[in-house]
Amino acid sequence: MIVRILGEGQFDLTEADLDHLNTLDSAVEAAVEAGDQEAFAPALASLLDAVRAHGAVHDLAALDSSDLILPPADASIDEVRAMLGEEGLLPG
Repeated sequence: MIVRILGEGQFDLTEADLDHLNTLDSAVEAAVEAGDQEAFAPALASLLDAVRAHGAVHDLAALDSSDLILPPADASIDEVRAMLGEEGLLPG
């Protein structure tokens, strides 16, 4: 699975990584829905940090499309709200 963090690049992750990432995504979604800026920033940082830690940088020369697209680290709560789907940022 290829996950893009906007402004950073793509990372290769396994399907097994999704369970952990979905837990972190739930925290981001809850903060956005509550309009809780204090909870939002660290929740988004944790999600993006996990993608970086568990993922391998995708080959820069490859022109593969991303399976998932995540907001940049400096995204506002409103920008992330606009990106949220029915299942949060990540499916599942």
